[in-house]
Amino acid sequence: MAKVSFTPNLARHINVSSMTMPASNLRNLVDAVCQKDARLKPYLLDDQSRLRKHVTVFIDGKQLRDREGLSDSLDDHSEVFIAQALSGG
Repeated sequence: MAKVSFTPNLARHINVSSMTMPASNLRNLVDAVCQKDARLKPYLLDDQSRLRKHVTVFIDGKQLRDREGLSDSLDDHSEVFIAQALSGG
């Protein structure tokens, strides 16, 4: 099962902690996480279920390749980190 963790600034808005989920790709994982806690969906995905502009994902330390389809593969030992960028000045 893939392990997914969230950046602390996202966890500050929604009380969410690391979790493990069975998933063969990033789309399956994001959908499962959003189904487990529906409050995450508007923070992670836009109205067309694409990753929001200021969200990025790292899979085993590498930035995802497919921002629109989220088709990046996962395996049972994958570690996924979801980060929401901060903006401002």
